[in-house]
Amino acid sequence: MRCICSPFHDAWLNIAAEEYALKNLSGDCFILYRNQKSIIVGTHQNTLAEINHSYVRDHDIKVVRRLSGGGAVFHDLGNLNFTFIRSTQPGESMDFRKFTEPILEVLHKLGVEARFEGRNDLTINGMKFSGNAEHVHRNRILHHGTLLFSSLISDLSEALAPNPLKFTDKAVKSVRSRVTNISDHLPIPMSIDAFQEKLLKHMEQRYPDSYHYEYTQEDIRGIQKLAEEKYSTWEWNFGSSPKYNFSKGLRTAGGNIECHLNVEKGLITGARIFGDFFSHRPTSELEQALNGQRHERAHLAQWLSQIEITEYFLGIRPEEFLDALF
Repeated sequence: MRCICSPFHDAWLNIAAEEYALKNLSGDCFILYRNQKSIIVGTHQNTLAEINHSYVRDHDIKVVRRLSGGGAVFHDLGNLNFTFIRSTQPGESMDFRKFTEPILEVLHKLGVEARFEGRNDLTINGMKFSGNAEHVHRNRILHHGTLLFSSLISDLSEALAPNPLKFTDKAVKSVRSRVTNISDHLPIPMSIDAFQEKLLKHMEQRYPDSYHYEYTQEDIRGIQKLAEEKYSTWEWNFGSSPKYNFSKGLRTAGGNIECHLNVEKGLITGARIFGDFFSHRPTSELEQALNGQRHERAHLAQWLSQIEITEYFLGIRPEEFLDALF
C-alpha cells in the first residue's frame, strides 16, 4: 500500500489528487492531507444551498465539489483528511465501517473512546468528528473522511449555515450534527502533526506491504492539470448543481425587492422580480436579460456594471440588487 502525505494545502489540488490516484496509481493507496479553509460539497448537492454565500465570499473560502456523495464538510488546517483507494472484488459493496477501523484503533490507543455510528460517522460522546463518503470507479473504490482535530468550530458553523428558505430543489441535503475536535478528548495533548505520524505508523504496522510514496513530477503535473481543468472551475463546483428554484426578499431605502429565479446547470432559466419600488423602465426587461446568465456573484456583478440599474429600481444601488440574487 502506498502511504502518501500530500505536499498540498490547496483544496483544488488535494481533491484533484484523489481522482488522479484513483485512476492513475496502481495498487492500494492511503493518503493524508490538510486544506486551507474550504468547503467540500457532495457530488449530488446544490452548492449554493449548502454554504453561507456571504461568509464564504468575505473570508475567501474555496468551494470544491468532490466525486463522492454525502453532505458538505468544512476543511481548515486543523482538520486532517484521510483517503483509502483499493481494488474491489466483483459484487463487493461499500463498507464504511471497514475503512474507519484503523482510525478508531489509533484513537483507542490514545485513550479516546471513539465509535462508528449511523451510516458513515465517527463520534466521541455522541458528537461527530468524522464524516465519510465513498465513490466507485470501475473496479476501484475511493473512501475518504474528515478528522476534526483542532478545527475552528465557529468557522465551520458559519460557513455551513445557508438559509434553507431560499432554495427549493431535489438535491441531497446535508444533515447538520453536533461536532467536536479530537484534541479536546485526548488525555495527553499532542499536535496535529504528531497525530498524523501516529496514523502513518499504525498503517505501516497494520499493512506490512505499505511504503512511503511521494508524488513524482509526472504525478504533480497530472494533478495540477486536473485541478485547473476541473476542480477549480465554476462549471464543476457550481454549474454541476441540480436544477433549483431560488427566492429572496430584501428591504432597501428605495423599497422592498423580491427576486425569484429558476436555475438549471448553474444558468438562470427564468426570473421574476416583485416589490414596492419605483422605476422608469419595466422590470420585465431585466427579467428577460437575466435569462442565460450564470447564477454566480462575480459574473452577475460584471453583468450589472453594464446596466443602468437605477432605471429599474429608483433609490436601490446595484450592490443591493445583487444581494437580492444570493
